[in-house]
Amino acid sequence: MTIGFASRAAVSGCVLCAAGLLALAPAAATTGPGVDPGPRTTEAPASLLYRPGTHVRPRAGVPEVPDLSARSWLVADADTGAVLAAHDAHRRLPPASTLKTLFALTVMPALPSGIRHRVDPEELEGIGPGSSLVGVAENRTYLVSDLWNGVFLNSGNDAVRVLAALSGGWRATAERMEEKALTLGARDTRVKSPDGYDAPGQVSSAFDLAVFGRAGLRSPEFAEYCARAETSFPARDGGSYPIVNTNRLLTGADGVAPYRGLIGVKNGYTSHAGNTLVAAARRDGRTLVATVMNPRSDGGHAVYEEARALLDWGFEAAGRVNPVGSLDALRSTPPGGPEADAVAVSASRRAGTDDRPVWWTITGAGLLGGTGVAVYLRLRWGPVPKD
Repeated sequence: MTIGFASRAAVSGCVLCAAGLLALAPAAATTGPGVDPGPRTTEAPASLLYRPGTHVRPRAGVPEVPDLSARSWLVADADTGAVLAAHDAHRRLPPASTLKTLFALTVMPALPSGIRHRVDPEELEGIGPGSSLVGVAENRTYLVSDLWNGVFLNSGNDAVRVLAALSGGWRATAERMEEKALTLGARDTRVKSPDGYDAPGQVSSAFDLAVFGRAGLRSPEFAEYCARAETSFPARDGGSYPIVNTNRLLTGADGVAPYRGLIGVKNGYTSHAGNTLVAAARRDGRTLVATVMNPRSDGGHAVYEEARALLDWGFEAAGRVNPVGSLDALRSTPPGGPEADAVAVSASRRAGTDDRPVWWTITGAGLLGGTGVAVYLRLRWGPVPKD
């Protein structure tokens, strides 16, 4: 059994050695002198995005929103949460593998990337026919980081199965994902299969997926995986083989031009959901997140081209439209976990300090009464003045 604890404390080295964790550090503000706060997010009621159709509140001189074929879409400022424009933002649709963003937000904090795990054959049972796979082999030992590469780059449902097993099991993981969605203010999501595989009743929305993508970008670990274009994956025979991110807007594969400034997040496809995509890009100090769900265009790469058009419009219109809502509008709690950590790091760096995460691993042999339980404590140092 593995128990994961995630705690962030502001402590000095000597006090940590003597007494351990002392106090939780509050999340820092994300704005400051010289930082463009972006458009205000309180000018439109949250209910506006529940109304059908396209919503945008342009000022004079703003170009028209692109005419997209997607059943649902949204573009927002990832820093402020301001929704710049949206179409049927809360329409509940099958999300396909974009649901893996919520899976990562839920599971990643409790599984340190350096853990090694030998895959039990039972952990690979139940993978749906036609699933995308990265090639996880039974009785082979992997780092958790290997498995996350398989999730983000190859959208490997086999890697999701193993990580879910490490996190309490398939059904428990689905339940925790729904709980996580609610804490983030994502109320349209129902999880039946944590890997995004088509299942009766499994839905999300353009709004919720944008919330997940934005939250993921605030976790340095999540952000690193989702922006990775290629890496190697352990082979069954002890070697390795290359894997390439299936997000063509990131890699430029199959004739899709890569998008300038793209930093992730996740694409998906199933026969029921069609193509889905959460894409984020950064230009000139501004980060946008866009969601495109189920384009009805005949083009095989429509999901990428429609996301491109949406991001292009967003960068041109940002600061010149009144928001039609906020990604924080339905949130019941302030940012926490990886989100709060990332916000604190960003603020401390602007203030000339740094706040570095350190993983300590304490294992079994007499710990907790000789149970052999492994306990993982995530300790955060800081703020520590920079050299």
